[in-house]
Amino acid sequence: MTKELLLEIGAEEIPAGFVPKALASLEEMIRKELVAARLEYHAIKTLGTPRRLTLVVQGLPAVQPDAELTAMGPSQKAAFAPDGTPTKAAEGFAKSQGVTVKDLQVITTDKGEYLSVTKQEQGRPTHELLAELLPKLVTGIPFKKSMRWADLDIRFARPVHWIVALFDGSVIPFSFGPITSGNVSRGHRFMANQPFPVRDFDHYLEECERHFVIVDQVRRQEIIRKEVHRVAKATGGHLLADEALLNEVTYLVEYPSAIIGTIPAEFLVVPKEVLITSMRSHQRYFSVVDEAGKLLPYFITVPNTLAEDPTVVVKGNERVLRARLSDARFFFDEDRKVRLESRVEGLKSVVYQQKLGTSFEKMERFKALAEQLAGQLNPAVQKQAGRAAYLCKADLVSGMVGEFPEVQGIMGCEYARHDGEEPAVALAIAEHYLPTQAGGELPASDAGAFVSLADKLDTVCGCFGVGLIPTGGADPYALRRATIGIIAIILDKGYRISLSTLVDSALSQLAPKLTRPRDEVRHDILEFFRGRLTNLLANDIPADVIEAALAIGFDDLADLAARVKALATFRKREDYLALTAAFKRVCNIVKEGIDAPVDPALFQDEAEHTLYKAFQEAKVKAETEIADQNYLKALAEIAAIKWAVDGFFDAVMVMADEEKVRANRLALLTAISRLFGKVADFGKLSG
Repeated sequence: MTKELLLEIGAEEIPAGFVPKALASLEEMIRKELVAARLEYHAIKTLGTPRRLTLVVQGLPAVQPDAELTAMGPSQKAAFAPDGTPTKAAEGFAKSQGVTVKDLQVITTDKGEYLSVTKQEQGRPTHELLAELLPKLVTGIPFKKSMRWADLDIRFARPVHWIVALFDGSVIPFSFGPITSGNVSRGHRFMANQPFPVRDFDHYLEECERHFVIVDQVRRQEIIRKEVHRVAKATGGHLLADEALLNEVTYLVEYPSAIIGTIPAEFLVVPKEVLITSMRSHQRYFSVVDEAGKLLPYFITVPNTLAEDPTVVVKGNERVLRARLSDARFFFDEDRKVRLESRVEGLKSVVYQQKLGTSFEKMERFKALAEQLAGQLNPAVQKQAGRAAYLCKADLVSGMVGEFPEVQGIMGCEYARHDGEEPAVALAIAEHYLPTQAGGELPASDAGAFVSLADKLDTVCGCFGVGLIPTGGADPYALRRATIGIIAIILDKGYRISLSTLVDSALSQLAPKLTRPRDEVRHDILEFFRGRLTNLLANDIPADVIEAALAIGFDDLADLAARVKALATFRKREDYLALTAAFKRVCNIVKEGIDAPVDPALFQDEAEHTLYKAFQEAKVKAETEIADQNYLKALAEIAAIKWAVDGFFDAVMVMADEEKVRANRLALLTAISRLFGKVADFGKLSG
């Protein structure tokens, strides 16, 4: 009969952002530990609240299975002297395994003959193994920041107050600092702050809920979702969707409810983005809007308790909100007394990055790049793009952005409108920060897109140019996000531009700042783009298709996207494997190819004439489709000569003895290879 493991780590309130990662790490660690311990299981589940991290593993055996373990030792040559006597290497290996040299065996491997020993290991009771591995789980949970408390030599996100550790209902004894594991959990900090014993996972869930704790974060989030929608609907409006806030609030409470409050009317003159951002970022309030998206004078808060008198809670929250919005109103009124254009000069005193200069210098660089992009792609908005680039960072020195950094760009747009700037310029100022996250909203206007591209290119090229290159998980200047944003904008707009030329232009603007060789920087930047492209496309495209498409270039991102899409569709054809095999055969034979014209006069077999004619007809049609980026049709035209390719290989010997005939056949195959090489490197396709 299988058994159940239940682990709960009870602590003071853990920051909401720490909990999801801690739960994921807890699950990953227990999986590895169970595999290492040869313990099979049916299911693993992690649950969490601000005050507890919970793990349950179901379907564990009572006893670890027996195992036959083979340990490898030194090579036979190193283990025995020429006269056959064992060396210290053999004796040491035998001693480490608890056997004599006579018990060692010689086995043959790919690397030669080596000593080994096979032992039967009897399985240990699972509860003994868990008593050893659970302390490692508790101490091994990674947190962005951890702390020590009192004079204890242990660390955790917040002080730990209790640990529940049960296997099949019995306590697994271990200690974490002064805390000893047991079978006693605790209820809600304010509504049921008392201990209660638990027997197993089901009983644990029941008792937690009876003590006002919803442990399951999925269920807790659904409760919050329903409640905030319910109270929003009661106002006559509907909830402003905010999944990120919903995720955060889920890990701020253990027993959620929803309460509606009112935004004082005098603050509604402040741009709704400021109100929403302030309520969201500082108070974790949800916003309510009407059908047109207009902000209604309500906010929704999700307290961690069931209030006896909700009006008291509402008044308290409204008082806090009034103070916060009073600051926003003050800064908004004061900022509008100064034209946005007048603030640009202030950017000269704002250091963007020590090696890359001030925000004013950065603006000058990407302004030139934005104007260049506009001139190339849409000259009608060149002036607007240049004006937006000039103004778009000016709100960084405004009072509002100084107090509420989250509204940069938004306030620039608002102040530009107030100053009478063209609507297109104001919109581009707001759009130039987009997208703010992977999959986020993209600039709708060309002017906004050009400024956004230019700003992000300057950031990426500048940082690479002075050696600020992302490593592992460290990316302090968000270069991955900026690069993904550049790719997303270009693909969304379908801009036919050269990525390498864009990088060259940005590097030219940055020339005085570069501390690394320009060619080296250029190479690293393009490889960085290649990596991001691979990751982006990998979501729904097979890896070999991505590699095959990237292999022939990605300078034109819109073209790359069209080729990848066509190749992924082409891959689903029933005859795909046969087609790929034929084309790979061509690639493998020609390799680098022969740069020479095909001479039909040197053909010696009808199969050569047939293939040449089929190729010529397909080439005309395929190149026409390629010119229009109709790559799927182009692939279909190329695939149509598969029968002629097969016939050619069946009828002739490519590597003929006569040099001219051989070279002519290779020239024909080279021409074919380079035709479908305009779509992808078929040699990199699987199958």
